[in-house]
Amino acid sequence: MADSHQQLTGRVDELRLALLEKENPHNLACLSGVEFHGAGTGGFSLPLFGRTVNVSYPDLVACDIQTGLSLPVATKALLLYYLITADGTPPEGRWIGFAELPDGRFYNQAFQGYTGQELARRFGNDLTAFEWAASKLDGMKLGYGDAAFAFHILPRVVLAVVYHLGEEDFPPTCQILFDASASHYLPTDVCAILGSMLTRKLLV
Repeated sequence: MADSHQQLTGRVDELRLALLEKENPHNLACLSGVEFHGAGTGGFSLPLFGRTVNVSYPDLVACDIQTGLSLPVATKALLLYYLITADGTPPEGRWIGFAELPDGRFYNQAFQGYTGQELARRFGNDLTAFEWAASKLDGMKLGYGDAAFAFHILPRVVLAVVYHLGEEDFPPTCQILFDASASHYLPTDVCAILGSMLTRKLLV
C-alpha cells in the first residue's frame, strides 16, 4: 500500500511538471471549463462531486475550498489529469459504456465488477433506495431503464447510472455510462477510477 501511495505521489509530481510546461493557465481554464483567479493565492477553482475545490497556481496543490484541507493524493491526480487532458471538446449528450472508451473493452469486465455489479448487489430491487442515494448526490433523472440519473462530476465530465429491476429469471443490473466526450477530458484508466468513486459515493 505504501509503495502504491508513493508511486501515485510521484505521478502527481510528474503531472504538475507537465502542466507547467503547457500553455498559459488562462488557456488551460478555457479548455477545461474552470475558473482561473490568477497566480499566487488564486489558481483554478472547479466543482468536484458538487463541492468546490481549488488547484493553486503555479504550485498546483489541490484543496477543498470549504475546509481548506488538502485533498487525497488520488483526488489530486484526478484533477491534474483533467486539467492536462482537457481539449475543449463540447459534451456530446450521447452515452457510451466503458467498453467504448479507448482500450476500455480490455478492462470492461473488471470495471463492471467493481461498479455496476456492486451497485446491483447493494440495491437489489429496492428502487426507492437507489433513487434516494442518487438524489443525495444531486443526480439528474434520465429516461432510461427503471431508473437512471446523470451526475455532473467535473465541469465537462458527466457520468450516468442506469438501473434495471430484476425479474424472476433475471437479477437487477446497474451500469455506469459516460458522455461520449469523456476521453477528451480523462484517460480511460482515470475514467475507471472516477466510476469507482461514483460507485463508492452511491453506496455510502
